[in-house]
Amino acid sequence: MNFTVTDAPERERFEARDSSGVLAGVLTYQLTGSIVAYTHTKVDPGFEGEGAGSALARAAMDDARAKSRTVVPICPFLSGWLDEHPEYENLVARSTRKIK
Repeated sequence: MNFTVTDAPERERFEARDSSGVLAGVLTYQLTGSIVAYTHTKVDPGFEGEGAGSALARAAMDDARAKSRTVVPICPFLSGWLDEHPEYENLVARSTRKIK
């Protein structure tokens, strides 16, 4: 299934919608300067296992890269997703790396 993901900054979240516009899931964040903390991912039960969570994670990380932000992955789903996507490692704040 394909999802369209958009940033809704007034709600501090990314939203994934299916082709008919139904909200499938959200990834919430908190932004402080150039640091973005991704706090929670929630996918509607009707869309679980369809790729909405992954679409949200990829869109959020691509947005952080495009805006030169440092990512703090508080959300367990996103943390696990990042373990499988090392191409985003240079954006992630870890205990062994300084935040600029």
